Amino acid sequence: MAGRVKVAIAGINGKMGRASANAVLGDSGLELVGAFGRSGSSYAGKSMVAGFSTENSMAVMVSDSIEACFEASKPDVLLDFSIAEPAVKHATYALQNGVRPVIGVSGVDPSDVEKLRALAGDKKVGAMIVPNFSIGAVLMMEFAKTAGKHFGNVEIVEMHGTKKLDAPSGTAMYTTRKLAENDKQFNPKEVADRELLQGARGAVTDAGVRVHSVRLPGLISHQDVIFGADGELLSIRHESFNTNCFVKGIILSIKSVMGMDSFVVGLESLL
Repeated sequence: MAGRVKVAIAGINGKMGRASANAVLGDSGLELVGAFGRSGSSYAGKSMVAGFSTENSMAVMVSDSIEACFEASKPDVLLDFSIAEPAVKHATYALQNGVRPVIGVSGVDPSDVEKLRALAGDKKVGAMIVPNFSIGAVLMMEFAKTAGKHFGNVEIVEMHGTKKLDAPSGTAMYTTRKLAENDKQFNPKEVADRELLQGARGAVTDAGVRVHSVRLPGLISHQDVIFGADGELLSIRHESFNTNCFVKGIILSIKSVMGMDSFVVGLESLL
């Protein structure tokens, strides 16, 4: 990998976009070359300051489309913190133009993931979708998968702030898929329960895992995976108190995707 990796950011004006700008500017092996936001937004087409908490602050022109951003900045990697539907379109365009997408949004449909996987393989261009950039969160999910081999009952409680769009979160959904890899049915019914309020028992996956989503002001990103058996409980908890915990994973993903020629899901494959 010769020279610095050129990075463009989608959704730079959001919480994670700003955090990733700091991360990129703080790493000598990376270069922040461009950004873009929603067409018609107040900041699109203007220059905004990136590197809000580093000594390497710089002005970045925020384009109003991915096409304009790529034309102006010629990035190697697209780091996307927009939302699911446009992120899929962005990743498709990036792959078609030889740019490696690292997708950090939740709610991407599994069918879209498979389309991107096929396109990345066809183009021989690396790509990633990362449900959670926190090393601790990744370990939480891996530990949950291991515990799922030994417990038959498990429920997930995920907690985020009130501006979180998706429920359950991408992390919770990815955790359910990790548990399902144990190829077993969780939470066998013991009684004919009835909900006095619809949804009181949470959502349930095909593998029987129940998921509860909490949205309250003051929360950032928190998840409990709770296992139960006769006479014992096992709780695996991960909590994010600010965006600093995602920086290591963001940098690792950007650098790692440069050496890939296919589509990878999850940060755990890099650890």
